[in-house]
Amino acid sequence: MKAVLQRVLSASVAIDSEVVGVIGRGYLLLVGVEKGDDEAQVAGLVDKVLGLRLFANEHGKLDYDIRQVNGSVLVVSQFTLLAETQRGRRPSFSAAAAPGEAQRLYQEVVQRFAAAVPVQSGEFAADMQVSLVNDGPFTLTL
Repeated sequence: MKAVLQRVLSASVAIDSEVVGVIGRGYLLLVGVEKGDDEAQVAGLVDKVLGLRLFANEHGKLDYDIRQVNGSVLVVSQFTLLAETQRGRRPSFSAAAAPGEAQRLYQEVVQRFAAAVPVQSGEFAADMQVSLVNDGPFTLTL
């Protein structure tokens, strides 16, 4: 499982110009599900993201996690994170999980976050437009 986490002041995702998910302060999390991923990778990713201390205290030290600042998470499925680009000019996505399995695990990611923080999500396999105001900018690959 690969993910890109961006700390945001706000983020939204739209499908056909209709906003389907929007958050204020928190994280935009782009998630790609790989062949062989299972519930253990989902649990590990969610636990890691929830535990990361990426918000500053009054002294500017990164000391607070998403729950401590009452932040939200916008989760967006993005299989293109798994692109293999070493050869040729057209990316290969052979490392991506089959669509049915990827959708099941993506939904589990969303549900696990929803049990801990306010969460919004995109729509699996949809053509989406993602907007964000990156806070920092602060971006991590997981």
